[in-house]
Amino acid sequence: MRLRVLLADDHPDMMTALAQLIEPGCEIVGRIADGAAVLESVARLQPDILVVDINMPGLDGIEICRRTVGTFPAVHVIVLTAALDAALAQAARDAGAAAYIVKLSAADELPGALAALRKER
Repeated sequence: MRLRVLLADDHPDMMTALAQLIEPGCEIVGRIADGAAVLESVARLQPDILVVDINMPGLDGIEICRRTVGTFPAVHVIVLTAALDAALAQAARDAGAAAYIVKLSAADELPGALAALRKER
């Protein structure tokens, strides 16, 4: 079964790179660049997984994660960040993130995180 993934990142080049990385095994159902629009998109598109940047305009990735998990518990959230920060990683876990991945490691870690979530389905 192909996972349905919603991408949320305000950097177009990063969004393109993420899509190229995961598209062979997943269906990209949407790409959102504004944090305030993510929850509406989750409700409308009903993805299996939301991949969200921690620094989004309008609403940050931690709060997006918290609200997504609270409102749509079937949606797994993977939080991406540009910097390795233990406090942010803990905040993401506390918000209900299924994974916390540093963007520089995304090529190595994101496919594994998606595969683990696919097994849970």
